Amino acid sequence: MHVSALTAFYLTTAALMWAGNAIVGKILVQSSSPVLLNSIRWGVTALILLPFAWRVFGSASPLWQSSKRFALLSLLGVGSYNVLLYLALESSTPINVTLIGASMPIWAIVIGALFYKEQPNIKQIIGAVISLIGVIVVIVRGELERLIEIEFVAGDLLMVLATILWGAYSWMLSHPKESTERTWPWSYFLLAQVGFGFCWSLGFAVTEWQLEYSYFTWSWPTVFMIIYVIIGPSLIAYRCWGLGVSGAGATVATFFTNLIPLFTAILSTLLLQKPPELFQGVAFALILAGIYLSIQKKKRI
Repeated sequence: MHVSALTAFYLTTAALMWAGNAIVGKILVQSSSPVLLNSIRWGVTALILLPFAWRVFGSASPLWQSSKRFALLSLLGVGSYNVLLYLALESSTPINVTLIGASMPIWAIVIGALFYKEQPNIKQIIGAVISLIGVIVVIVRGELERLIEIEFVAGDLLMVLATILWGAYSWMLSHPKESTERTWPWSYFLLAQVGFGFCWSLGFAVTEWQLEYSYFTWSWPTVFMIIYVIIGPSLIAYRCWGLGVSGAGATVATFFTNLIPLFTAILSTLLLQKPPELFQGVAFALILAGIYLSIQKKKRI
């Protein structure tokens, strides 16, 4: 496997931004309902991008030739993943959700085999099993009796679903429908996703409001945290992730998501005064070992 230093920088930066998103998101869901928070995040992000990339929605834009692709791409990445992440943070912890997210390369391998005819080798299968054991350790929180009792925290299961969807999103990014898509200005490509994604988010937010689950408490700290989520995890991270996936491929890129739990643990210690527990360290080691095996002899997608 060969990943350039610049590509590694892009993917590491995205991981750092999303680790911060998990920490800040845990605080924000106390002030805003998850679906409404996601709508605010992407609505403001779209407004920031609009002056630079409004032409992507013009009648002559190549976007409309791939409108179905972008509708699905934005549903998986912008519309669903982030909503599920914020929902997961209501009942789970930042470290747990990012550890579960570290299983993403496993789902990328499965999706590649099922939909892109990318067959895994025996080392990848063994690595997948080891990593999934690590995910199970997170879900049961290191208590084997939970397997017998079949007790799950709802947030953990939501994060598993979110991780699968992000794996599918990454594969779609690495396989553009039109080769010219890679030549678009980055702001055009991101706004196309955010625009469609905001529509999905708005629809989900309306449903949340109709079910009377919507809430928002205004405060300056909340505003500042939302600004961070818009600039860091949205604009910077999505741009870096797109560049990283283009340079390394979906499976190799998702390996870098294993940095998210590490960054999250450090940030949790510094900001939330919640140091990682022993079972989380064991889980992370298992996931890391499994993914290392899974990428052996795997150069690119």
